[in-house]
Parts: sequence; C-alpha cells; structure tokens
Amino acid sequence: MQRLLHGYLDGELDLVSSLEVERHLQSCQACSQAHETQQALRSAIRNSELSFEPSADFRRRVRSAVRAESRAESGNRVWPWRGLFAAASVVALMIVSLAILPALFRPAADDSLAREVVSSHVRSLMADHLTDVLSTDQHTVKPWFNGRLDFSPQVIDLSGKGYSLIGGRLDYLGNRTVAAVIYQRRQHFINLFIWPSSEPAADEKSLSRQGYNVIHWTASGMTWWAVSDLNGGELHEFASAVRTQALSVRLANQYRERERRSRY
Repeated sequence: MQRLLHGYLDGELDLVSSLEVERHLQSCQACSQAHETQQALRSAIRNSELSFEPSADFRRRVRSAVRAESRAESGNRVWPWRGLFAAASVVALMIVSLAILPALFRPAADDSLAREVVSSHVRSLMADHLTDVLSTDQHTVKPWFNGRLDFSPQVIDLSGKGYSLIGGRLDYLGNRTVAAVIYQRRQHFINLFIWPSSEPAADEKSLSRQGYNVIHWTASGMTWWAVSDLNGGELHEFASAVRTQALSVRLANQYRERERRSRY
C-alpha cells in the first residue's frame, strides 16, 4: 500500500486501484498520516518560489571564483577541482529549479485534483450516495448547505436547458469540504463541485480521465468542477449554462444590494 500511495498521489493508478487506496486510507491511520504528509510536502513545494534568476553580480562572482581556482591550480594539486565543483553544483541547482521542479509539480497538482474529482463522482454512484438532500427545488437545496459549509454555494436551476437538478451533498476534495450539486441529463448524472478560491478568474479547461469528461474553471471567487460520463459537447454546454446563470445571479444580487444601500 505504501508503494501504491506514491502512484495514487501522482494520478498513475487505474480507477479500481485508486478506490482501493481510498478505502484503505479511511481505515489505516499510518497510511493516512503518510498521505497527508506527502500532500503537504507537494503543496509546500508547489506554492514556494522554485525558480531562481541569478543576478549579474552573482554570475560575475561565480566566474571570478572559477578563474581564481584555475590560477591556484599550479600551487594546489590536491584540490584543483573544488571551486569548479562548487560552481557546477550551483549551475545544476539552477537547472533543476528553472526546468524540472515546476514541470513536475505544477501540472501534477491539476491532474491529482482531477483524479480526486473523478473518484468522488464514481464513488457517489457506486455507493448509492449521490445526494444528502434530494430535491429538484433550488430553494430547498441551497439552504440545506447553510451551517454545513463556510461558504454559500450557488445552486442553479437549469431544467429549462435539459439539465435537471437532483439535489446536493457534502464531499471532500483538495483537503477541504466542498459542495456537490447534482444534475441529471437523460440517464447521465453530473457532479458539480464548488468551493472558494483565491485564484483569479480562469476560463474553462477540459480534461478526460478514466473515461469521464471533466471541465473546471474559476469565477466569482469560486472554483467549479463538473464531471460526468456525458459527451464532451453536452458537458461543455452544461458548464457554459452554469457560468452564465451564476454571473446573472451575482449581478442581480449586487444590484439588489446597491438598491438596498441607496434606500438607507
């Protein structure tokens, strides 16, 4: 399981193995702690400033040290390569920082979260736990989240566009509790995961993982992830409808707030 844990973090396992690891983590404290430690390490590296652009003065000092060591070579045959080794080490560290680490960790973060999203979607279907609150009324589903989350997710009615609201539930993604709002298109279910984000607004990004289509974007201070076995075109239509309606609701709320303030 310890060996599988690394593949699980990197999104390299198939769906069955991923679910097996997730079940094990729920019952094994040691592996769960190891998983949390590795996630924290990845997050720390991802959020740190990994790149290093040496200053002109730094370059001059490195070149000067190499030249000085070369001049001293004739009088010191025992350690002629010490300065060159130090300079080479600095260059190697710069190469790793500028090229390898960002490429390894930043793309892996999105991929890891996409794997979590797909696993949560599949688990909700396999465990017959699609909803905690079952309702087609957005005015029933949205208040249900009150007091259960530290934010208020938008619950949008898209029945007019052929996407029926089914209900909602709590889920856990990216090391935090999130809202899952459930929709249905014919026989296909859509999990729409929502949680706060400090990232700037970002356009839709489409992914495909383990036979499921995933679309995610950032808007209005929230991160949105939609996942389903719907075809990519219909899921994109769903995501666009969610974005349009969410923006309309936000603008309407801002207008009502300005009107309220103006009366006082």
